[in-house]
Amino acid sequence: MRRIFAALLLVNLLVLSLPVRADDGMWTFDNPPLKQWKERYGFEPSRKWLDRVRLASVKFPGASGVFVSPNGLIATNHHVASGFIERLSSKERDLLKNGFYARTRAEELRVPDGNVSILQSYDNVTERVHNAAKAAATDADMAVKRTAEIAAIEKDCPVALRCEVVSLYSGGEYWNYRFKRYTDVRLVMAPEEQAAFFGGDHDNFVFPRHDLDFTFLRVYEDGKPANTPNYLKWSVSGAPEGEFVVVSGYPGSTARLLTVAQLAYQRDVGNPLQEKVWKTRRKALEEYSKLGAEQLRQANPGMRSFANALKRLEGQQNGLLNPRNFARKEAEEKELRDRLAANPDLDRQYAPAWAAIADAYAELPAKADRIAFSSLSASRLATIAQQIVTYHIEIAKPNEKRYPEFRDNRLEPFRSSILSPAPLYPEMEEAALTSWLIEARNILGPNDPFIKAALGDAEPKEVVGRAIRETALRDPAARKALLEGPDSAITSSTDPMISLARRVEPVIRELREWNEKNITNVEAANGTKIAQARFAVYGKSMPPDANSHLRICYGVVKGYEEDTTLVPFKTTFFGLYDRAFSFGERDPFQLPQSIKDARSKIDLATPLNFVYTADTIGGNSGSPVINRNGEVVGLNFDSNNQKLSNRYWYIEDSEGSRAVGVHSAGILEALRNIYNAKELANELTAK
Repeated sequence: MRRIFAALLLVNLLVLSLPVRADDGMWTFDNPPLKQWKERYGFEPSRKWLDRVRLASVKFPGASGVFVSPNGLIATNHHVASGFIERLSSKERDLLKNGFYARTRAEELRVPDGNVSILQSYDNVTERVHNAAKAAATDADMAVKRTAEIAAIEKDCPVALRCEVVSLYSGGEYWNYRFKRYTDVRLVMAPEEQAAFFGGDHDNFVFPRHDLDFTFLRVYEDGKPANTPNYLKWSVSGAPEGEFVVVSGYPGSTARLLTVAQLAYQRDVGNPLQEKVWKTRRKALEEYSKLGAEQLRQANPGMRSFANALKRLEGQQNGLLNPRNFARKEAEEKELRDRLAANPDLDRQYAPAWAAIADAYAELPAKADRIAFSSLSASRLATIAQQIVTYHIEIAKPNEKRYPEFRDNRLEPFRSSILSPAPLYPEMEEAALTSWLIEARNILGPNDPFIKAALGDAEPKEVVGRAIRETALRDPAARKALLEGPDSAITSSTDPMISLARRVEPVIRELREWNEKNITNVEAANGTKIAQARFAVYGKSMPPDANSHLRICYGVVKGYEEDTTLVPFKTTFFGLYDRAFSFGERDPFQLPQSIKDARSKIDLATPLNFVYTADTIGGNSGSPVINRNGEVVGLNFDSNNQKLSNRYWYIEDSEGSRAVGVHSAGILEALRNIYNAKELANELTAK
């Protein structure tokens, strides 16, 4: 008993000694940083305020948005909605290039396979998941028991909701998130892509910016605009300098709680390999885009996405390569382990976890190339084929033993994606998959199991050309027949794309099983121990890593110093025209005709873009920037270069780290005086 009391006393002392942290963190709604808000900004939101923000925060595939009217109207970034807009575009009607506005509800365009969701409710299931795995003797056995319990929790879900058990703090906590899903999403308004992405890649991740990066969509239920009473009002004036703001959205992923061994792997192997993969895929699209205007239209969304990802990855990698920054991570880990070492009981319980993860990651480089390049994901058609083949293998198993993506609670969105009538471009897919398999063969060698299974002794062009030209999977009806048919329809299929997927499936499965056994399961078991050690030392005074689920962060609207100059907190329409004319409107600084024509009508002093100190990352695109009154003062759409390495740590305000948003006043000005979208502006302002 004396030992337990001593351990608890030490834990209490350690928690009490935690220093006050900066305005960092992507916090969960169950544990918002209320203490910091009150102490630093005098802001004490009610639970009703927080619930309204949560229920107004919309999850897009890989990004965020916000309800801004009681009639299902959503505001997000143009680049978030670009995939939706592209599905509605064609050679004859290029909505990405020319923009779109529906003046009436009848003109709003339904997006093929469009879907968004909101976090309806949540509860803590940590004890249930941990108890299920407690009796296991090995990491693998723990994973089996944990997975079975998670599957049972997800299956017991209210009708009309989708449940997902979410791991936080590297397995230190588990929460059951219940989502309401909307599957009828319609395009209301989108500016031209050139207006939304003015300055192109040159201006990406920098400030000042001058982008109209916004789009409006609407969700429907039973053929009518959805009733969304939990919406956020639109601020007409937007955010002034110095205003306290909150950002609510779905940040993709951070890696701030990783061990030094895991970060070293990212620096030395993971990030360079990811760069190689993305450059391979971008190059294929670039070559295809040179064949003509239509090929450029088809390839442009993918090229832009890869260019953005590569630029972000470069900033993240530069952060890891900075010895000062990496030394800070080493010091953080040492501090935690030193505090544990002060108590032998805690040290004995938790210290081995770091060595276990380091040993696991020592084995990963030898498999990394195979895991990265043994894939057909460069082609949508090949991906569909691979998913159908894997589906039939997994669906024959009990629910708790399937891959997570094939559990009962996820089958509806899976089927919707497979059967989507969204346009496919076979010639582009052929070019992309051929290039991918050529590079995979160069890296893995002709005798690699994946290469042998995919190609045999044939050339990539021959195998891919036949698979793309002769597959029936272009037709959603053919996909449906294979998906819903018997397993024998897959095993006996002569469709060359199904045959390709069938040949590589065992290789991909073997690599996935190796990774789960040797990396994922080790991370889960020992990450839980490290999380518990962190709780023992720091309590829940720090947020978990981002993982594409809803978070809330905060900061102030504020300019910054850069080198020897000052950067203002905002840009205006004056700056947009000046930047375009200063470059003689050459690409990518040309103005769409609509903006040229509106020059005399716009109040040029209206704020356009602005910066703030909130701790955001990729996935926060489209997130509402919210003031104390719960009003939308802008839409988050980017970060500056100084902020890119925040995947691994919070970059202090003093270093000029900023998030970038589109100002709410600038959006209203554009709607009224550039796009003549007065009906939409009136809906936003409740007129």
